[in-house]
Amino acid sequence: MSHSPLLSIIVPVYNVERYLCQCLDSLLAQNLSDYEVILVDDGSTDQSGMICDRYASAHSLFQCVHKPNGGLPSARKCGFEASHGQYVTFVDSDDWVSSDMYGRMCQAIHDTHADVVICDYIAAMPDREEICTTPFPTGFYDKTRLETEVYPFMLYTGVFYKYGLAPSLCNKIFRRDLLGRHLLRVPNDVVVGEDAMASYSCLLEADSAFILKEAFYYYRSNASSVSHQAMPARRLQDNHKLFQTLHDVIDTAAYPCMEKQLDYYFVYQCLLTFAPVFTSMSASPAVLRHIFREECNFPLIRKAFARVPVKEITGIHNKLYALCIRHRFFYGFYFALRH
Repeated sequence: MSHSPLLSIIVPVYNVERYLCQCLDSLLAQNLSDYEVILVDDGSTDQSGMICDRYASAHSLFQCVHKPNGGLPSARKCGFEASHGQYVTFVDSDDWVSSDMYGRMCQAIHDTHADVVICDYIAAMPDREEICTTPFPTGFYDKTRLETEVYPFMLYTGVFYKYGLAPSLCNKIFRRDLLGRHLLRVPNDVVVGEDAMASYSCLLEADSAFILKEAFYYYRSNASSVSHQAMPARRLQDNHKLFQTLHDVIDTAAYPCMEKQLDYYFVYQCLLTFAPVFTSMSASPAVLRHIFREECNFPLIRKAFARVPVKEITGIHNKLYALCIRHRFFYGFYFALRH
């Protein structure tokens, strides 16, 4: 491509034939001309790959790359390498965007040359839509404003558990070189928190950002609570990888405020996962006790639960779980699971 467009939109695709056309049609409808769409078919086994090819054949805006299935991080990296935009963003292939999303966000780039542009998003559930917004006012944030107003509340606002800036890559546009340095460091085999690994480290390196308190991105959300869904035991190891990677890539020496926020984030993720994982296990209580104590002794988990006050955690069950994890009291945890 001889011309480098202002924006590359990367869409990883895997077995989403039911929703894919809505997503791609919303990208065609943008009131912006200087952009490209990179479709990455990550080894789909349904009709998704054929749909991608059809759109790429019909519209010069689209380019389609087919690859063996490798997971979301590898698909995003593949799309990034195939893209040419000065700025880069992502869309999940079962979501969609409003027609003025990228026109409005790219206008902020033209006006301010910000490294990152962020908008609000809409959680689209089967029975309702809910706008998810940030606590930060609309406007341009130079490094000083980022350090004093945003970073101290980026992962945790002080209310359990509300992000200052949601980790999603999809409601953000990043300067290409900034994103490349952090996206490529995300392990290909990570399946939990892959957005957070790239987005927060990008934001900490950024010299500037523009926040738009308008909701343009529609995230297709399952209305059922995660706490009522079974989770495989491997989710515990996925947590370890997420926690360790975030701890390694976020410079808490340069930004001490991030240490406390990581502790709260780790506690939140554990409380999201421990109950559904242990509920789904069929092992004997003795085996479960051994696994539970191993989890409690993982260094980053042990430190986080020692530091986060239980009184700041919402929900009676969550408070009970947190106390049991802090003190490695398996039978209290086991009792709370069943009552």
